[in-house]
Amino acid sequence: MNRKVLVLNQDFSPISVCTIQRAFLLNYLNKSELVKPANGYKLRSVSQSFPMPAVIRLNRYVNVPYKGVALTRQNVFRRDNSSCQYCGTDKDLTLDHVIPRSKGGKSAWNNLVTACKKCNAIKGDASPEKVGLVLKKKPVRPSYMLFLRDLSGMSCEEWRPFLTPVKKR
Repeated sequence: MNRKVLVLNQDFSPISVCTIQRAFLLNYLNKSELVKPANGYKLRSVSQSFPMPAVIRLNRYVNVPYKGVALTRQNVFRRDNSSCQYCGTDKDLTLDHVIPRSKGGKSAWNNLVTACKKCNAIKGDASPEKVGLVLKKKPVRPSYMLFLRDLSGMSCEEWRPFLTPVKKR
């Protein structure tokens, strides 16, 4: 039972992910309500059966400070799907500054990519264009919602309606 549950604030905005046990306890103590059950799964006790939660909503609004995705080595690897952004391999990975630090490049989401040691050595202290390397995709800062949906590795079909950004007109 290593599935996770999406936790929504009272206004249906996603705020976190928790274990099934924690979600069940929040529901049982009437601190949250079940929004979507996990398709076909049940939690059973000796005498009762309960739908396994996939998405829950808190009964009272929780003021959550701004949640951003921390810039860490693991999160950059996760964003880049643990593959070299130049050649696509998943072996001997490291971080690469697209614009080298010696040339004024910062350690930021839009300047860090996952690269294998071979491509990183080829690139060295130059820009990718100078040595003939092409990025598979432009590095971007993931939003918290995007991180929950795509990069956490815990997304399920029941979460999709709550993690799809609303398009502004």
